[in-house]
This record gives sequence, structure tokens and C-alpha cells, in this order.
Amino acid sequence: MDSWLPALRIPRIAFAHRGARAHAPENTLDAFQLGLRLGANGLESDAWLTRDGEVVLVHDGLVGGTLRKQAIASLARAQLPAHIPTLADLYATCGTSYELSLDLKDPATVRAVLDVARAAGEGAEERLWLCHEDWELVASWRELSDAAKLVDSTRLKRMALGPERRAAQLRAAGIDAVNLRQTDWSGGLVALFHRFERYALAWDAQHERVIRELLAAGIDGVYSDHVDRLVAAFEAAPT
Repeated sequence: MDSWLPALRIPRIAFAHRGARAHAPENTLDAFQLGLRLGANGLESDAWLTRDGEVVLVHDGLVGGTLRKQAIASLARAQLPAHIPTLADLYATCGTSYELSLDLKDPATVRAVLDVARAAGEGAEERLWLCHEDWELVASWRELSDAAKLVDSTRLKRMALGPERRAAQLRAAGIDAVNLRQTDWSGGLVALFHRFERYALAWDAQHERVIRELLAAGIDGVYSDHVDRLVAAFEAAPT
């Protein structure tokens, strides 16, 4: 790239999506450990609450075969498959020195997530990025934590009043970042959110060329299944 726009956040975050899911079974401790070994400085997962109040990391909140699935919320931790880790397991295994993005599709999970991060200590709460598609709901979480980052996970087409109005709303609500699919982003759009001092995050960036283009546009964080490609693009980007 001939020109690179500056990021708002330094260092930028290379999020290993569901761990290094292109290289190991997703949302397992092996995948999370591998993502960090490959050079990611962030991990991503989805957090759900079991019937007995444990925060577990699994994608869709369901377990079981194709004929009979059960909701995580209806099961105790001991009833889940052994490969599904708890958030406490993640911290015990991988420590707390990375950024951790959690998609909280069930809003009831947020308090328990914060409790686990606080128990882990060593800056874990400050390195949380809590994501949901309803930005007004996300804004209500600010009263629960001054430290955690709050993220509006959405799409450009869902911003009915336009991105500038959304950026202003996020700033007023204390939401730190917006997370859009990589195809939604342009250098101009990144610059718009940066003007309102909101971080710009991009998900579903699977090819090194795409990741380089996002970094050149000034993006602050990228989510990818392919951690080797992600890290290679980050290492090639100007600091």
C-alpha cells in the first residue's frame, strides 16, 4: 500500500476468532492457546450461562446432535461436553495478558462475565470487549463496568440514520467501538468513527490481502479464523 491511515488504538488487535479455528477445533482451550502461540494479541468467543451459573465459551448456545439439541441455559456445567471450556478455564490456562472479545447474545451473561474477569484479576476486566447487536442494550452495561470496552456489533445497512449519527450516539452512550463485517469498511468510514473517538473493528477477514487493506484503512482490530495470515499482515503493517 502506498498510504496508510492511522489507527486510533495502538497496538492494534489481532483477534483469533473462536481461537485459531482454522487450525484447531473452535472454542477449545487448544484453539485459544494456539491462537496466542501463533502471535494473536486478542481472542474471541461467544459466552453463555449454564443453568448453574457457569460462563462457558461456545458458539451458538446449543449442544447435542442434529436430531436433538439442548440450550446451554437448560444444562448444568457438568452435563456439557468436556471440550467446552468455561471462561474461568480460559483465564487459568491462557492467563489474562491478551484482549478478549466476547459476543454476549444472551444479555443475562454480562454480570457473570464481569465477575469471572474480576476474579481473574491482572487487568482482565480492562481487556474485555463486550459485544452485542443492540447498541442501546450495550449502553446499559456501562453502569456495570467502567473498565470493560463496550462494542456495537452491527452492519452498515442497519444504521438507519447513517453512520455519523450512530458514531455520535455511541460516543454519547459511552460505547467504545463499532464492529462491522470487513466488507462494510472503507478508509472514510474508519476516519468518521475515529473522529468521534470510537474504535473501528472488522470481522470475517479471512485473506491476507483483505486484512492488509483494513489495516491500511486505519482499522483498530481485526477478527480472523486464519491466525497465521492475520499475524503476517499485522507484522507487515507500518507501526
